Amino acid sequence: MTEPGTIHRAVCPGSFDPVTNGHIDVIERASRMFGELIIGVAIDTPKKTTFSIDERVGFMQEVCAPFANVRVEVFDKLVVEWASRVGAVAIVRGLRALSDFEFEFQMALANRKLCPDVETVFLMTREDCSCISSSMAKEIVKLGGPVDQFVPACVVAALKEKFPG
Repeated sequence: MTEPGTIHRAVCPGSFDPVTNGHIDVIERASRMFGELIIGVAIDTPKKTTFSIDERVGFMQEVCAPFANVRVEVFDKLVVEWASRVGAVAIVRGLRALSDFEFEFQMALANRKLCPDVETVFLMTREDCSCISSSMAKEIVKLGGPVDQFVPACVVAALKEKFPG
């Protein structure tokens, strides 16, 4: 239990390969819920990333610049260990659909076993963001479609550079 008036810190981890408007929506709302929000860009991810760690961090720093209480850092540990090390009381996870919930729920239960002092907070994305994922944004660009409505401008340009055509 924290003292009244304490600034509560949360983390929001992900591969962010690349960041989408759904991620930004969750970050914006989480930034209003916590005194400090640390966006963790994962170095190690089971997915093969399209963008380097430096590119992903750069995108996150650009899109998080408007939020005074949000900072970006890289992590390479178990999420819950990293969250505990930085003094977070919560891990924020975005959900797009019910299918996301099963995986996230299992992860939250495992994290609670590993570190009972760190809670997991689920935030649903806005309806207009629920259909998009980083993978889908990349696929749209590969097939020549417009992604402007799904990802921030800095990512649109980078995706078009990675997947010209």
